[in-house]
Amino acid sequence: MPRLQFGAADASWCATPRPGLAAAQKDWLTRGGSLTAHLATLGKVSVAVTRETVAAPWADEPAALGGASRTACWVREVVLSVDGEPCVAAHSLTPLGASRGVWQAIRRLRTRPLAELLYSDPQVGRSALVSRRVIAGHPLHALAARALPAGETPPHAFVARRSVFERHRAPLMVTECMLPGLWRHVMGATDNEPAGARGTHDLRSHRRDVRP
Repeated sequence: MPRLQFGAADASWCATPRPGLAAAQKDWLTRGGSLTAHLATLGKVSVAVTRETVAAPWADEPAALGGASRTACWVREVVLSVDGEPCVAAHSLTPLGASRGVWQAIRRLRTRPLAELLYSDPQVGRSALVSRRVIAGHPLHALAARALPAGETPPHAFVARRSVFERHRAPLMVTECMLPGLWRHVMGATDNEPAGARGTHDLRSHRRDVRP
């Protein structure tokens, strides 16, 4: 695998999760591999596509993609649910040219998870995962708020992570925003684990911090 050219970090998106987050949050923000596969350990995962379009990147995205701020991109947004409860709002984008070439398969995914494309190809590399706290005013906060069940009040802040996948020197950035439903599932799964299971004590001791 050639050395990766792209990275997702900047002044706000950091490799080390911010202090004060619950142990469970830090765990999910830094887990490698397929997030869809990790969600499947909590229950049945479904994918709802909420937007597929040509659009300009958000203000904090062009540098990670190596392009200018108004470079047109192919954008795909989905909500990943576990047992019918929204748990993750995901936002993916790649330069428009790449969506017609190296990453053209992203246009044909429909309701299949992006993981099917990313983790089945040995030519795909991945940058380090980085994360941040997302508050109102950032478009990711609005995206996550729209994904919540009807009547649920958005938290003041969400936590999210992102990384850049690279194939033949073409970038595809994936941003995953964790919703309150994920932490409800994580707490339920943890409560059913035997005493001494990994993370049980830390999660229970940080219950007040589960929603940032």
